[in-house]
Amino acid sequence: MFKTSFARTEIKYRLSASQYDSFLSSLQGIAHIDEYGKSKIMNIYYDTPDFRMIRASLEKPMYKEKLRLRTYGVPSAGTTAFAEIKKKYKGTVYKRRIAMPYSQALGYLAGRDEPAERNQISNEIDYLMKVWENLAPTAVISYDRIALTGDKDPDLRITFDDNIRYRTTCLDLSYGEGGREILAEGEHLMELKVSGAVPLEIVRLLSANEIYPSSFSKYGRAYTEFTAEKQSLKENTKIITPVLTKEGVFRYA
Repeated sequence: MFKTSFARTEIKYRLSASQYDSFLSSLQGIAHIDEYGKSKIMNIYYDTPDFRMIRASLEKPMYKEKLRLRTYGVPSAGTTAFAEIKKKYKGTVYKRRIAMPYSQALGYLAGRDEPAERNQISNEIDYLMKVWENLAPTAVISYDRIALTGDKDPDLRITFDDNIRYRTTCLDLSYGEGGREILAEGEHLMELKVSGAVPLEIVRLLSANEIYPSSFSKYGRAYTEFTAEKQSLKENTKIITPVLTKEGVFRYA
């Protein structure tokens, strides 16, 4: 059964291949791979035409929010999908989501269809779409995830993501996971998700492996990369201007 609401602290770390191997093996007796094992997570992120939502988020305000559609694996029309709001306020992450078939979720977030059911979360999504006018798909981000849960503390959750890819065309998850890599080869993104303080035994393992927090947003990184590429293409495109010579012939400068 999927949870529909979360409130927790999420701390991100970027691990080298050696740090990943060492830290993961050290978690025996502390955390174990959860019931889902390794999964493929796919997301469509929504934003305004001028990317106001992610630009505001990258300024690191006290409050920020994102809207996305998520599936586990490449979906077909009837695959369960989640329309999800992710909010962060004073360091605490709040996630609110509703489930429905993938095709219906696409229609709902496009303003064409009703959600599978009306409830408080659908009202919150409706309000967000009203406040941020003209929201539309802007990026697909996919990755492979291994998720662990605490042996003694079921609220402890540790995830490892790799093969993080993004694309800004073919903004439909049914096209699969193709896109550009965000992380360096062999690098992993780890997230600690806790409802209170990080357990002391985890703190000790982080210190022993010289693993330190790293501010990182998948959608933020994708936005930074594709806007930089767009600017580079613009700067390196030679403008060819026709010039009329005294002989009455057009030449190109």
